[in-house]
Formats: sequence, C-alpha cells, structure tokens
Amino acid sequence: MNSKYQTIKYKKNKPANIEDLVSIEEPLEMVVRYKKENEWIDNSISITMRTPKNDEDLIVGLLFCEGIVQKNSEIEKVEFLGDKVGKFDLQNKIRVTLNSGENLDLKHLRRNFLTNSSCGVCGKTSMDSLEIICKTKINKDVPKIKNSLITEIPDLLRQSQSEFSKTGGIHASALFNKEGKPLVIKEDVGRHNALDKVIGHSFKNSLFDTKNQFIACSGRLSFELVQKTLMANIGLLMGVGAPTSLAIDLAKRFDMTLIGFVKSDSFNIYCGENRILK
Repeated sequence: MNSKYQTIKYKKNKPANIEDLVSIEEPLEMVVRYKKENEWIDNSISITMRTPKNDEDLIVGLLFCEGIVQKNSEIEKVEFLGDKVGKFDLQNKIRVTLNSGENLDLKHLRRNFLTNSSCGVCGKTSMDSLEIICKTKINKDVPKIKNSLITEIPDLLRQSQSEFSKTGGIHASALFNKEGKPLVIKEDVGRHNALDKVIGHSFKNSLFDTKNQFIACSGRLSFELVQKTLMANIGLLMGVGAPTSLAIDLAKRFDMTLIGFVKSDSFNIYCGENRILK
C-alpha cells in the first residue's frame, strides 16, 4: 500500500513540486487467543510497524517461525479486531485463535520480541534455543542451484516488487524454486515482516517443497532472517545486502548456504558452497 505526498524535488539545483508515492507504515497489534483450563485467554504478543497488506500471513508466519504452531490445523481462525482508524481507515489489530493452549508458552515469544527490537540478539543463548526449537535438521545437499542463476535473482526479485517500483521504500522477500521461478513474494517496510509474510502464506497454503526451494531477500541478512529460514527448513538464503557476523555463525552451525552482496555480476558465498553448481 502507498499514498501520495506533496514533495519538492531538486534536480540539477532546480526545485519542482511533485506528487511522490510513499510506502504506508502503520502499527499492527498482534493477539493470540487460546483456551486454558476451559477459559479463553487473549494475549497481546507484539505491536509491530508494518505495511498494511497480507497481515494474516504476517501473524501466521511469525507464530510458525517462533515454533508456536507447527501445523495449519492448530489455527482455528484469524480475524481483525476493532474499528477502522486513522487517515488510511485501517484495522490495526489482528487476532489468531488457536485450537489448544494447554501447553502453550508465550514467554519465549515475548522475550524474542524484546531482544529482537533493535535487530540484535544475544548470540549463543539464542542459537541454543533455536537448536531446541528446530526439530528438523537441514538437508546438507539440497537445494542445488546453478551459480549463473544467483546473479539473476536481484532482477527477478525487482520485477516482482510492485510497491518498490512505485516508492523505492520497501523490502521484499521471496520463495523461489531451484530453477529460479518466484513462487511467493511479499513486501513490507520491515525486512522481518516481509519474510514472515512469505513463510506464513507458504505454510497456510502448503506450498513448501524445501528440497527444491530457496529464499531471497532484498536487504541486509540478519540473524533473524537466517532464523526464520531455518524454521521453514530451507537450506539456502541469499540477499542483495551484507550478512551480519551472527547470521553467518548461525548459518554455519546449521549447515545453511548463505549468500550475500548478490549483484548482476558477482556474489559472496559465506558458507554452504556445496549447494552451488558451477
């Protein structure tokens, strides 16, 4: 979603009044509802800034990536709450109702929101926690992709970004098959939100065939993006930006292929080069 804003654009030192398309950023409160000891409990887990689109995918993807749900059947329904508000007339509260909450522990989820709010996580403890959550080990040999395909990904990603071409102010994540066909692409002002939307949509619609798929992102590769990709059991993640040290450490620990600085003529493989065909 985007909106028009009046802007003064300078070009060659000459000002001009123009209308600029700007990506919308709005808060979204996410609530989990579950039954415990015959009592319904509503638990607000986070308020995140997001682009108002595919909000259902966003919250489902988040819960899946955090290990709260493992099967789509665990979700009874997803619904928006409250009145439409603000200049864009939006509902900014969403609730997931789970079928059962007897063994549900949201302390881990809320703790992650606090530690992840500045895109920084305290290393070893988080990796150890992830190792417990990740019940399925990444297959070290798949997917196999051609090195010539990697340099095509930025253009393929950009061609599928409807909002980026209009505003230039939004991130994208996409699920590709090993031949380079984009299967799901989502956009958001938040890098993590964009990936949650991809994973949530794929999870809800049973689109994962992880032996033959990889994920590509438009920006920097952080710990959280590697973490979410691992939770989807996908062994290859690439991005046009730089990886962080913790992202590389985590990818190595779980035998993931991590590729950064992907351009039309170059890329860096930080680990897992065995999945890349020459």
